[in-house]
Amino acid sequence: MTVPLHPGAQRVLDIGRAAGGTPFEAGSPQEARAAYDAGCSTLQGDREPVGAVEDIEIAGPGAPITVRVYRGKHAPASEAPALLYLHGGGWVIGNLESHDDICRWFANLAGCVVVCPDYRLAPEHRFPAGLQDCAATLVHMVGAAEALGIDPARIAVAGDSAGGNLAAVLALMARDGDVPPLSAQLLIYPNTDAAQTADSYRRFSQGYGLSASTMKWFRDHYIRNEADFADWRVSPLAADHLDGVAPAYIVTAGYDILADEGEAYAERLALAGVPLVRRHRPDQIHGFVSMGRHIPAARETIQEAVAAWRSFYPRLDPA
Repeated sequence: MTVPLHPGAQRVLDIGRAAGGTPFEAGSPQEARAAYDAGCSTLQGDREPVGAVEDIEIAGPGAPITVRVYRGKHAPASEAPALLYLHGGGWVIGNLESHDDICRWFANLAGCVVVCPDYRLAPEHRFPAGLQDCAATLVHMVGAAEALGIDPARIAVAGDSAGGNLAAVLALMARDGDVPPLSAQLLIYPNTDAAQTADSYRRFSQGYGLSASTMKWFRDHYIRNEADFADWRVSPLAADHLDGVAPAYIVTAGYDILADEGEAYAERLALAGVPLVRRHRPDQIHGFVSMGRHIPAARETIQEAVAAWRSFYPRLDPA
């Protein structure tokens, strides 16, 4: 039985239709970024005060990376848990401002330090440039743990949509020793399969916010060629196995073209025996966590993710 759309989600869709405008794929990436940035303030949740916010520059593989560091109100001054947050936006749009509310929620609710990199975007910087920036940020967090006042043994990664894709890939890299270890991966409606053949692409191809044609446009700007579809660093669902990755929280939305691939990834995590907290919001659309002004489930989902992260802490204790 299909669950009706939440009134807040319907309101967001109505706002989008009333505003008009052209789909992202009808214009340039620069035009898409400008349109996305202009609409964020009408959808975002409250920007909660946090203990401190600072933009810094760190060394990156291509150029210096601007990183925003949030210290939650109740985060300890030293050895605080830390979260690497990777923003969504199809690897093409999004920035430090577009997900500022989510980072603030995480910082306060978890009493942690959140680090959010302004990683390089496609198509100017195609795969794996953005991923490399995210990996470099994680390496920096461990190396600068004392200066950041964080506990390097309690770093988690989180992200939404394309950011969820990057977070899942980093968790696989961490398992394999290519980047420092992670205490958890918190995946919010992640993109896990660049092939885009899941049935949810048909069921929700248009009319529910993120359309199938827009997602194809995002992907085609990100990848170098179709051979990248099968690369697990683009499609983590294509990884040989998920055994040994960090404990995971994963949430999917009912009216989302990415719903089926997110559920498929959660199922593989479960089959691999990975500690897992799995949630499904059947009445929500893609991107709802960035729509806190209209959708209460936005902040509630971050609360759930924080609770899941905390539940994984015992795994960090010596046997």
